[in-house]
Amino acid sequence: ISNVLFSILNPGDIVLVPSPFWVSYTEMIRLAEAIPHTIETSVESDFKITPDQIKQAITSKTKALIFSSPCNPSGSVYSKEELFALAETIKGFPNLVIISDEIYEHINFVGKHESIAQFESIKNQVVVINGVSKGFAMTGWRIGVMAASKEIAAACTKLQGQTTSGASSISQRAALAAFDMNPQENQELQNMIKIFKERRDLLFGLFEEIPGFKLSLPAGAFYLFPDVSHYFGKTTANQTILNADDLSLYLLNKAHVASVSGAAFGNEKCIRFSYATSNAALQEAAKRIKEALALLN
Repeated sequence: ISNVLFSILNPGDIVLVPSPFWVSYTEMIRLAEAIPHTIETSVESDFKITPDQIKQAITSKTKALIFSSPCNPSGSVYSKEELFALAETIKGFPNLVIISDEIYEHINFVGKHESIAQFESIKNQVVVINGVSKGFAMTGWRIGVMAASKEIAAACTKLQGQTTSGASSISQRAALAAFDMNPQENQELQNMIKIFKERRDLLFGLFEEIPGFKLSLPAGAFYLFPDVSHYFGKTTANQTILNADDLSLYLLNKAHVASVSGAAFGNEKCIRFSYATSNAALQEAAKRIKEALALLN
């Protein structure tokens, strides 16, 4: 992602970033001396942007749009129909580069993965980002991949040659083995997806029992991203919860449950919880969260 941004952006260019977003997007844009412009979404819209929002946000300085599906932190997944609607708007802006982060492609609970790159009308505008860290549980191998037009790919190759040089040959061979397999026929991968879905359903059900949590059911990745603004302004004996940062820290100190404030992802009403852990840990965490929140007045 950094290679792409540094290859296509000039100082003062604008990049559209639907919120919530992966924390590094906006900082990488700023490092490239460009300007991130966030597009707000909410739990009510399943944290997805609309074609109208894109159309209204684009200016003469807009160079790119970056988003993820499945999304970190919300777990939202765009359907083929939703992506087609976005593509129909985007094709009216042929100079706009679309950076589609699909790293969670295989952790998808609603069937076949859909990429915005599938539509011929905008195919040459799309840069697809992927890798082996999430779907293949190969985080430590440090392999990312991208598909782009020849011009962008060549620029990224030139940039990487002068910065990180390249990925190790051992990691490349391991990644090749992962990409060569058929995901639908790989029992380990399918079992992982099944377990993540079971954990999602478990934690979602437990969170539905917590007063004030507003939820959308994530269709992918391994996070829940509830709107917790109900608790803003509530107090304990020595603290007032002013925002998501305060609530996340309160849950860490009082319930000993780690979370990440939604402010880091561009949404100040939410908190991200990961369910990449055991059922027993999820049940205990939800119990502690519910008890800690009940103490707020």
